[in-house]
Amino acid sequence: MLRYTLKRFVSLVLSLVVASMVIFTVIEIAPGDPASFMLGINAQPETLAALRAELGLEGSKTTRYLAWIGGMVTGDFGTSYTYRTPVLDMVGDRLWVSLPLASLALLLSTLIAFPAGIYAASRRGQAGDMGVMGATQLGVAVPNFWFAMMLVLVFAINLRWFSAGGFVGWDKGLLAGLHALTLPAIALALPQAAILARVMRSSLLDVLGEDFMRTARAKGLSERQALWRHGLRNALIPVLTIIGLQFSFLLAGSIIIEQVFYLPGLGRLIFQSISARDLIVVESVVMLLVFSVIMMNFLVDLAYAAVDPRLRART
Repeated sequence: MLRYTLKRFVSLVLSLVVASMVIFTVIEIAPGDPASFMLGINAQPETLAALRAELGLEGSKTTRYLAWIGGMVTGDFGTSYTYRTPVLDMVGDRLWVSLPLASLALLLSTLIAFPAGIYAASRRGQAGDMGVMGATQLGVAVPNFWFAMMLVLVFAINLRWFSAGGFVGWDKGLLAGLHALTLPAIALALPQAAILARVMRSSLLDVLGEDFMRTARAKGLSERQALWRHGLRNALIPVLTIIGLQFSFLLAGSIIIEQVFYLPGLGRLIFQSISARDLIVVESVVMLLVFSVIMMNFLVDLAYAAVDPRLRART
């Protein structure tokens, strides 16, 4: 297990290095100059040069890249061009919205998808199976931003059970914070639950046709007992992959939902920073999100090895 973990860790580090180079290069070649954006088109060349030097935009790209990476490794994400505050402080404030939102959405998605997928697999070809598959097909097809607006229309405007947007802050209490995140979490969770339920059903159906499942049935286990004791664990590997990818997506890809509900999360921070040409914020936040995706894949790989010892034997 140690050898397997070390190999995956080396792969993680290499992936982060390549990702950082790509992010820095893409941001650098993007049109527009932050200093010109901040000072306007009538700014004097000397003033522009002074501001560029103050913002750390002078020097070679290699020097700036190494300074950026070195700062991130030591916990210095730089200073925002627009707000003149440390990027790490801005990320920390927004992360306390995006991380609970992604976690709550993933929890809801899993709680919905697991029973639905297991129920559909255990009733293959029956009315229950077709009903679940029809519902999941609808969940995959419906855009989450449209679904989010429908949730606001029904539960915020008509029923007035929830606020239409904004975040009250965790200082108002855990229940108040979770209440503010409920509608956004549902809007994010249901489309992901539809995907996860379909993967769960497909994986279980593949496992139910294996020889070891027929052996378990021949030894006297009922179909339900064989499914719970032997089938579910062996069907988890592709499901774990989807869960890991979904968490990364929910954390990094919730920008539209955060805009719909006016949530001060990481997605909205990226959108505002791109609009203001605040490149250091964009670089640092995107790198942080890429790190979360790669780290999640690393943890999923370790979970694979824990679920299926055959993977450790191949290393």
